[in-house]
Amino acid sequence: MDNKTAALIRTDRMMSGLIRNKWLSVHTAAREEFIPRRDGSFLRLLVVRDGSGENNTGLLWIHGGGYATGFPEQCFLFAERFAAGTNTVMVLPDYRKSGEEPYPAALEDCYIALSWMVSRADRLGIRSDQIFVGGESAGGGLTCALTQMARDIGDINIAFQMPLYPMIDDRHTETSADNHAPVWDTKKNDEAWALYKTDEEPHPYCAPARQKDFRGLPPAFSVIAEAEPFYAETVQYFRSLYEAGVPVCLKEYPGGFHAFDMLAVGSKIRKKAAEAEKKAYRYACTHFFRPQPLSAAEMMEESIEKDTQDEIRKLDSLIGGLK
Repeated sequence: MDNKTAALIRTDRMMSGLIRNKWLSVHTAAREEFIPRRDGSFLRLLVVRDGSGENNTGLLWIHGGGYATGFPEQCFLFAERFAAGTNTVMVLPDYRKSGEEPYPAALEDCYIALSWMVSRADRLGIRSDQIFVGGESAGGGLTCALTQMARDIGDINIAFQMPLYPMIDDRHTETSADNHAPVWDTKKNDEAWALYKTDEEPHPYCAPARQKDFRGLPPAFSVIAEAEPFYAETVQYFRSLYEAGVPVCLKEYPGGFHAFDMLAVGSKIRKKAAEAEKKAYRYACTHFFRPQPLSAAEMMEESIEKDTQDEIRKLDSLIGGLK
């Protein structure tokens, strides 16, 4: 481990001590869950809602931090936007960061969290035909990767995705190659990708902008600021989704910087972006549904039922012919 990585891990742990278990949302409550990984360790989740009840949208929300830092607790603003005043249950995974374990650890944790949420939909009061995924920055990148992975595996259907200003391209683009904007610039971006990826030509699950086939991915919404490094890659990703027939909406904001919808406190564009995100989320809640694939047991039961109905029809036909 080099000195830069060690310092990053120390900073991340220090921040964890400051904000872990401190939920700042006014209108929602959070509780912890711990679910097992295959190696016997446990993944920590926050389950967030503004009350109880059934028939809720399930929203897996993935925090940002360049794949290297960050915690679920930093997403309280998004809980206020999406869970407060709506029938929503949010699940926020405390995934492994790249300073300790690079790709695919974070994505594996997010898929574990998604599978846990779907398998326990009844207990959580979530409707299984309305599973949404979203996240900001690196969390947006993991959102894109997770929707690709779920499509390819085929055991979970995601109805809607909200990758906000996603970190999805390890290659330099016209807006990430020489960027000196506040919060996130070229230097930070290059360092973060060097920590996260394990190959020079990474898989699209690592760098989702490398995906070639966008068919069958869920409808998508995002906001992006024109000054930030991820502008070009986000525009191109949404163009590719659109060309593949996926419903998309991308809102662009001139004059903004990375994560402006969280950090540009008091600005008009922050307020406009927050309202756009809320409206897009509520629209998705009333328009986007996708039933889960049948399990093996359900497929067997459906097959038996079909065979039984076929035999009944044959018997009815035979009896009718004998009359």
